[in-house]
Parts: sequence; C-alpha cells; structure tokens
Amino acid sequence: MGANQQSHKGEILLSHAMPDSDWEREHQPRPESRSQVLGGVWTWTTGAPTEDGTPTFLVLSSVFHISRIFMTSHGNEAARATFESKVPPFYYRPTFSDCQLLREQWIRAKYERQEFLHVEKQEPYSTGYREGLLWKRGRDNGQFLSRKFVLTEREGALKYFNKNDAKEPKAVMKIEHLNATFQPAKIGHPHGLQVTYLKDNSTRNIFIYHEDGKEIVDWFNALRAARFHYLQVAFPGASDADLVPKLSRNYLKEGYMEKTGPKQTEGFRKRWFTMDDRRLMYFKDPLDAFARGEVFIGSKESGYTVLEGLPPSTQSHHWPHGITIVTPDRKFLFTCETESDQREWIAAFQKVVDRPMLPQEYAVEAHFKHKP
Repeated sequence: MGANQQSHKGEILLSHAMPDSDWEREHQPRPESRSQVLGGVWTWTTGAPTEDGTPTFLVLSSVFHISRIFMTSHGNEAARATFESKVPPFYYRPTFSDCQLLREQWIRAKYERQEFLHVEKQEPYSTGYREGLLWKRGRDNGQFLSRKFVLTEREGALKYFNKNDAKEPKAVMKIEHLNATFQPAKIGHPHGLQVTYLKDNSTRNIFIYHEDGKEIVDWFNALRAARFHYLQVAFPGASDADLVPKLSRNYLKEGYMEKTGPKQTEGFRKRWFTMDDRRLMYFKDPLDAFARGEVFIGSKESGYTVLEGLPPSTQSHHWPHGITIVTPDRKFLFTCETESDQREWIAAFQKVVDRPMLPQEYAVEAHFKHKP
C-alpha cells in the first residue's frame, strides 16, 4: 500500500485486521470486504469509512516483508505458531467484537514489533511497575488533564497524582478490586479506557486515554499482569486458564432505561445503566465518577428472578417496555424505549441469574448496600 494510505491526519484505524487463522479461531464470518495478501498473510480492507470519509485500510505494509518468505512457504497457521510462541498468559487476545485499537495493537505486537518472539520487548507491561502521564477526565468539570499514574505490583495498587511532584497520591486503587475496559465511544476518544475500582464498597469510575495507542494498550496489559500475579497468590492452586477470565471484563450491557424508586409510586426517571458482572449500576450521566445506585443480582437459587413487564398498577413511566427484577428484599422496576432494548437487557439479566453464585459472591451479597 502507498504511503498516503499509511497516514491521514496522523491516524488510520484498522478494521478487521486479522489473518485468516485468527478469524477462524473466533468462528465469525468476515464482513463484506476486499482481501489482499501481504507476505503470505491475508489482510483486509473494508468499505466502512472513518468519520472524515477515509476508508479504513490495514496499515501494516512494513510489517509483513520481514517474514515474507517464511509465511509464503508455510502459511498462516505456521506464522501464528511462530509469532504467538511467547504470548504471556495475561496478555489480552482481542476478538472480533473488540475495539479497533486492541485489534490493531495485537497485530502490530505480533508482526511489526515481534513482542512474542523476543521476551525482552514485553518489559513495558510485564515488570510489575509502570509510571507515566495519562489524560484523565476531571470528576466535576469533565475536562481531561494530564496526570501522573503509577502501577506497582509490590504495593498491589494503581495510583494517580494531581501534580507530578506530589508526594501523596490523589487516589489509590487496589489491584484486588480493579477492572479496566476500553470504551472509545463513551469517552469520545479512540484510545479511551475506563478503570473501575471499589471505594467503600461502591464503584468508582475514572476515564483515561493516551494519544499513543501502544502506550494505552501497554497500560491495559500491565494492569492485567498485575491482576494475574495477584490472583496467582490469592488462588495458588488455580490454573492459568482459570485465572485469565478474571483479569478484566467487559460490561454485559450498557444503555439508558427508566427507573422508579423503592415505593414504586415515584415518577420514572431516565438513567444510564451499566451491568458489570453481578452489579447493576445506574448513573445520571454515562461519564459520572460514582453511581447513583447499585443493585446486586444473584442467582435464581438465591431468589432472584427477571420478569418481562411491570406490575399492573405501575404508573408514571414514559417508555412502554417494562422489566421487573425480583430480589429477596424488593422488586426493581425498569422501562426500555424499544422492544429490542428490552430483549437485550432481559437476556443480560437472565445470563447472570442463571449462573450459580460463587462463595465470594455470597460475601459481596451480604455486604452489599441496595440503593434505589
């Protein structure tokens, strides 16, 4: 591909940038697209343009010539076996549903930087310590300001400082309760990362990004590495396969619903909801630092049920498609704007209710504060 395709306003996003073997592993059909072979590895361009109308081209022309002879002779499967030979167990392997940044950096890490052939190139996310500046959204004013972040596995914490020379951190986020998930659309930046942690048994959100895509993905994998090493100590008998799904998680569902209060006579109000594992949180704004309320959703064996619709006497709701969540303590009433939203929320809730609770989840349930 020409140099003009490699740079447009300094940034070109990938779309579906995986060799055939990677896509086959995900068991997902490719979208309508045009294929091209670079050095024996299939790459793809799609018709989906960026916001300014530029097609999303795969920008890896310099990546593949390094191993052109090898891959032309041996094919994609051998290439994958070679270039993924030393992937750390904690390193996030993106799927078809992940954001473009994760897919792009996965390809670049494998073929361009060859991080999984040379272990020394994994230092940015594998040493147990990382320090740097990130753009963080202010809790009150919504402005993104540069802040110093320090990740230290020895202290089991991610910290950030309002000033570079500050001795005391503004916040200390324990690795034990930390989660990170990419949220480019919500944050309004293609490298946007949402980090959550527990503060006084309530969820606190911070929203960060880095202008360099590799930097923010390295931070993401460094957080996963710290979580991995923490869990190895906490659960010494667990296998890597048991621990990896616990390193970070994407939300089961997010979006707007209406809710009413505990008396069920209050007016319904539109709120932003996030289903994070068994925590259903609601916010006035999607980028709020703290939830207005949280609901623990347990299993059906523990008396939790999801019902379509609302009790017959319910009034004052604007949206027509109701959902009732029955817990041992009370009923929670929600409404959705569309029937498809209702179906998606019910499916997300049902997935949680159908899953048996783990021993540690009973402890969370016991200490959880149900907030209307």
